[in-house]
Amino acid sequence: MSDTQPDFSAIPSLDRLLQAPEIATLVESHGREPTASALRSVLSEARAAMAKGEDVVISEAAIGQSAAARLARAASPSLKRVFNLTGTVLHTNLGRAPLAEEAISAMADAARGASNLEFDLASGKRGDRDVHVEDLLCELTGAEAATVVNNNAGAVLLLLNALALRKEVPVSRGELVEIGGAFRIPDIMSRAGAKLVEVGTTNRTHARDFEEALGDRTGLIMKVHTSNYMVQGFTASVEEPELAEIARAGGVPFAVDLGAGALVDLERWGLPHEPTPRETIAAGADIITFSGDKLLGGPQAGLIVGRKDLIAKLKKSPLKRALRCDKATLAALAATLRLYRDPDRLADRLPTLSRLARKAADIRADAEALLGDVSNALGDDYEVAIADCAGQIGSGALPVETLDSAAITITPLKARGRGAALKRLAAQLRGLPVPVIGRVQDDALWLDLRCLDDMEGFRVQLAGLATR
Repeated sequence: MSDTQPDFSAIPSLDRLLQAPEIATLVESHGREPTASALRSVLSEARAAMAKGEDVVISEAAIGQSAAARLARAASPSLKRVFNLTGTVLHTNLGRAPLAEEAISAMADAARGASNLEFDLASGKRGDRDVHVEDLLCELTGAEAATVVNNNAGAVLLLLNALALRKEVPVSRGELVEIGGAFRIPDIMSRAGAKLVEVGTTNRTHARDFEEALGDRTGLIMKVHTSNYMVQGFTASVEEPELAEIARAGGVPFAVDLGAGALVDLERWGLPHEPTPRETIAAGADIITFSGDKLLGGPQAGLIVGRKDLIAKLKKSPLKRALRCDKATLAALAATLRLYRDPDRLADRLPTLSRLARKAADIRADAEALLGDVSNALGDDYEVAIADCAGQIGSGALPVETLDSAAITITPLKARGRGAALKRLAAQLRGLPVPVIGRVQDDALWLDLRCLDDMEGFRVQLAGLATR
């Protein structure tokens, strides 16, 4: 601290700075107004620091560098690509399903200009945006008709509002699931204007429970696939064919929320079976909802397939317009669905399925190839090793199933302060140009390589750890 008054006159003026050659480069890159604003902020901070008696470098070069850093931060998008090394393939917080190149290309094409989103090229009249995916969904599921909204929660909301407004909907108590963000089936029912009727118990529900719940106020019977948990032991549930018969006898639709949305039998690729829309329709369901960005491997969307008359009611609902998808989403979804027409090459072209089906031996080979690079980047303060591990499918799909995988584990050598060291390392990895997201487990940072899709890009940026 100094007892002398600060010499504010030594600070270069804004006009003088804007005429400096190094600032001209910033103006060219970011624009005059953003550059001037950044300079004003830097100058204001310099004056405040000087007023406190702090030593401040106030050369044009130093001020220009501070402004450049500020402008770079402002220009950097907050939504960015990351390396998902958590071991959870469909990680909700990390964007769920990665899109196929065909879907990405279709989105870009749709976004570049005008399109026939709601225009019938044959008739020259207004069209229906669902037409771009409806035939594909019907082909792949065996449904009579289909429609699409922004996500599966929206699909369930629309279904209940359009088909059971101010009516009762019996659901097994054991199927009243909560999904991410404390979003619950009972809450959706309430918002949709339907009255939930809980039947059975948490672990056991019988056909008679549904039969006794049917009445003049019943709008539909609903079954919710418990994709994000499993009740085991002394359990009983009513299967779809029997529920379909009960619904038909009561003169109401039978709706099924499948959630995760596997379009094909995953057992073909050595994965656990997940019920498909085609199987569910064959079992008697009248209308089905499922997600587009989970096991289906497409963009975020809520897909609804089923009887033509029921889908028509949904399309007429004002809520359908509020929940509809944009052109880029529809383009990506259509491109993804087209990949399912060629199941023999699906695992090679659909990133979600490719990652789910990866063999543990192949993942371990990647870990061995990167082990030395990670160890060299971290130096002598850490023990770096390879360990077998179990990953997850994620996003509520097949919750009790795990995926054999391999990870690079990083353990601080000093036991004291190990937790703090792991937090610092995790923060350093998140600060890389392409942030690396792992998981802390058993006093180590685990980098599960199942979803590593760019080994060279990952390896190159490791050098940045040494400078942090």
